[in-house]
Amino acid sequence: MIFIPLISILGLYALLNGVLLGVWSKYVLLCSPKNRRVPKDTKVSVIIPVRNEAANILNLLADLNQQQYPLSLIEVIVVDDASTDGTDTLVKAYIAKAKYHLRLLYSSNQTNTSPKKRAISQAISEATGELIITTDGDCRVLPRWVLGIQQFYRAKNAQLISAAVTFEQHDSLWHKIQIIEFASLIGAGACAMLAKRPNMCNGANLAYSQKAFWEVDGFVGNEQLASGDDEFLMHKIAQKYPNDVYFLTNPDTIVKTNAQPTLKAFYQQRKRWASKWKYYNDWKVTALAIFIFLANAFFIGSIVLFALESINLGQLIIAILLKGGIEIVFLSAMLIYLGYARLIAYIPLVQVIYPFYVTFFGLIAQGKGYKWKGRNLE
Repeated sequence: MIFIPLISILGLYALLNGVLLGVWSKYVLLCSPKNRRVPKDTKVSVIIPVRNEAANILNLLADLNQQQYPLSLIEVIVVDDASTDGTDTLVKAYIAKAKYHLRLLYSSNQTNTSPKKRAISQAISEATGELIITTDGDCRVLPRWVLGIQQFYRAKNAQLISAAVTFEQHDSLWHKIQIIEFASLIGAGACAMLAKRPNMCNGANLAYSQKAFWEVDGFVGNEQLASGDDEFLMHKIAQKYPNDVYFLTNPDTIVKTNAQPTLKAFYQQRKRWASKWKYYNDWKVTALAIFIFLANAFFIGSIVLFALESINLGQLIIAILLKGGIEIVFLSAMLIYLGYARLIAYIPLVQVIYPFYVTFFGLIAQGKGYKWKGRNLE
């Protein structure tokens, strides 16, 4: 009897992955992109909140110098949040080299416990762009990044646009595992948004109209949470503009950032991400997070039950196929889209690790506090 609830949960998980694959196929794999051209006349403000990004910020600023979009219409605002490594000095020195309008602001000391939200809000209050695009100081962008986002924004009259983020690949197995794991998050969030059921996005590659930001009162309502500068805002804009929130599948708009160098850094980042799930106001998003946790916990349970001889080998194989079969196909499609088809062979390894990872962080997220960029945050 214990096998029935186990197989039911894993069967629903397989169905969910089938839906994700179907959505991705409909909007990406089976549809050729439509090259509708609209005027390149939107003033764009690129906002980059930074803290101790001296090792990375010049690469991003140089990438922005190569944008295939009228640079006179690009304003870049870097907001320095008490860096101690000379990040602000590097930005100041680059102002003379920038072909766009580059500004440096220093984050103000407001009573907002989220440094990143504080920095973005401050920048938007001074931004002159109609379209706001946010990214992080350790990111790299392609030459058609701004163009791709602006063209889609104008063509769709979008109020919020999320686009893909992935990691730079290095030779280590640790980085390859992170790329695959992160691809699953990006893919799930992308498909939900394509299906007009947005639940996840990433502030390292996010755009929205300045008008929509102020209409929903920006980050008001979740200032006490250090994380969620992206997803809480997305939910607020989606509630006001349910048909004007999009995921942009254009490969030219994929942003790359650095994977976490150590297990300790990875732990703090994932704990930060997981900590916001319990604060979602939309019960459907919370229910989905709980279901993903249960599906992975039940899969671990199937292994334990097999070890205890409570289920047989055939039943374990059924559980493995339900958990991993369609998931492999979906992850393969995502890796191909992100330019990492060569990593498909590593998916089974990640599938072995992933259930333990999800279950662990699902439990650890119930606690409070984490350390991020030298600060203790909640």
